[in-house]
Amino acid sequence: MTTNQELIGRDEVNDLDAILAISNKDVDAVVHEVRSNYDTIFTWDYDKGQRPKLNRLYEKAKSSMWNGETDLPWETEIDVESLAALQMQSFGFQQLELGGTVFEKWGEKEFLQLGIESQAWALSQFMHGEQGALICTARIIENVPWIDAKYYAATQAMDEARHVEVFAKYLDKLENHYPVNAHLGMLLDDIIEDDRWDITYLGMQIMVEGLALAAFGFMHQMTTEPLLKQLLRYVMSDEARHVAFGVLSLQEVYENMSAGELRIRQEFAYEAAVRMRDRFLQQEVWDRMGVDPKEAMALSQQSPYRAEFQKMLFTKIVPNCKKLGLLDAGDAWLRHKFEELGVIQFENWADTGEEYEMFALADGEVQSA
Repeated sequence: MTTNQELIGRDEVNDLDAILAISNKDVDAVVHEVRSNYDTIFTWDYDKGQRPKLNRLYEKAKSSMWNGETDLPWETEIDVESLAALQMQSFGFQQLELGGTVFEKWGEKEFLQLGIESQAWALSQFMHGEQGALICTARIIENVPWIDAKYYAATQAMDEARHVEVFAKYLDKLENHYPVNAHLGMLLDDIIEDDRWDITYLGMQIMVEGLALAAFGFMHQMTTEPLLKQLLRYVMSDEARHVAFGVLSLQEVYENMSAGELRIRQEFAYEAAVRMRDRFLQQEVWDRMGVDPKEAMALSQQSPYRAEFQKMLFTKIVPNCKKLGLLDAGDAWLRHKFEELGVIQFENWADTGEEYEMFALADGEVQSA
């Protein structure tokens, strides 16, 4: 049996020392190179619509494009303090006894700055993840064997470029950026280095994009900042289709895989889940604030609100893994791992292959389209 040490580099999934030992070593680098070796696949079967659900996604995508430059009110002044105050709620410090901790002498100024940094950090990670999605979608165009999937992936590449663009532009307005989190960076590298096209789908479309869709939804619900709220609404309408693309494509592939092959995919899904959970511990924020990350992370993890917030990020991932047959394949290994992470309760929530249309933009919702 594959161990946690082999999968995530530590025996205990909640080992803070091991989590903190992973850090970004090239924060000043402008480019990051990842070596990979995979097949580029041509198909001479141009019969469009052989996979009707993928074809419907493609047609939907063609009519759902928005322009990040002209459809968002970039002239809007951002109330950074109001934005930060809402972000602070996700830490759950108001529920904790702070006496005797590093936060004991903090006042409104310090907590406000923490909210500002946390918001910039979260949006920066969204931006980096969207670039990862852009690169992975370009690969899917190259190595997926079906014309319907190539057509749809081409529309997603345009979506992802737009997402990187708008998050970067919003962060420029905040004048505050963070480098890619080490745990997210490791996961992106793992996805890109693997030469199996279905792993690209699983890692990016199901895991990274699935968690992003949930995170965007929470931020959209919480924020009252009009520019960010509209930006997130547009991005979510695209992301739901992207996750559905992964579900609809992999369902067909995994139905015909052996138990041994599925076990490899289960292990990859678990590793991805842990990497993404670890990135939300925000160790770079604590470093910038001059706070011992281990002390801050240990304290914030005591908050029931924070714990529930982190679990809710898996509301899209767990039901999608179930839809793909990964949850209970073989000896139900992934089910047991999701039980250990405390997220199995979402297994019967709607999967994105069925619910993506509820995220679609309504007529008139795009300003200038």
